[in-house]
Amino acid sequence: MDNSTYTIRGLSFDYEDTRVLHDLDLTFAPGKLHAIVGPNGSGKSTLLDLMSGHRMPAQGTIELDTTPIADHDPTELARLTALVPQEFDFNFPFTVREAVLMGRHPHIPRFSRPSSHDLAKVDMALKKTDTAHLADRALAELSGGEKQRTVFARALAQDTPTLLLDEPTSSMDIRHALAAMTELKRLAHDENRTIITVLHDLNLAAGFCDRIVMLNQGRIKAQGDPGETFTTEIIRDVFGVHANVIHSENRLHISYGIKELP
Repeated sequence: MDNSTYTIRGLSFDYEDTRVLHDLDLTFAPGKLHAIVGPNGSGKSTLLDLMSGHRMPAQGTIELDTTPIADHDPTELARLTALVPQEFDFNFPFTVREAVLMGRHPHIPRFSRPSSHDLAKVDMALKKTDTAHLADRALAELSGGEKQRTVFARALAQDTPTLLLDEPTSSMDIRHALAAMTELKRLAHDENRTIITVLHDLNLAAGFCDRIVMLNQGRIKAQGDPGETFTTEIIRDVFGVHANVIHSENRLHISYGIKELP
């Protein structure tokens, strides 16, 4: 699997007459688990939509492997990057296995049936997400967390060098959320993939991610490793809360408190 790097230069985006992203310059390299954090409305999901090619920027460029996103053939792009959206809607009565198999479609020639390799990728994704026992269940019968794990499994089955995830653990229980983050870190570190995830939970980001991009009002407030970006001052300025940042045994933990801020 080839390594892939996202390079973003001068990126801006408008919703009608309102600018929501302002002149972003970012690089997301392989081998690291990247987190994008920030308050509601800071532009995190919009940035992922632009990186996946679902939206076009007002200004600036997004390149994947030195080629602008807009210049990639859709099928080629689907072999390079998979998206786990924040909101998902299955309009047909798929089973879990059928939904996960959809991730293999970019790799299956037209009018062909899935190969044994494709089916093995599906089985592995089901196992990694603890959804194998749900394989024959209809999606309509699943809980929110089970659906989210199914969408995560579909992206794993797609087996791309780049993975974009928008709040992938928001509906999961603690055990499955930790397992998902552990798998993302493994894919980045052991398989040298480029993994980029939007997270609201700063402790998940601090505990698992190598690089943090913090957005505020569509601009980059801070970027770097967790220790550089998660400081009491930066968290107060961006989120409006008091944060106690504790460093221990090469880990960082953040506790919060609402109190009068200057």
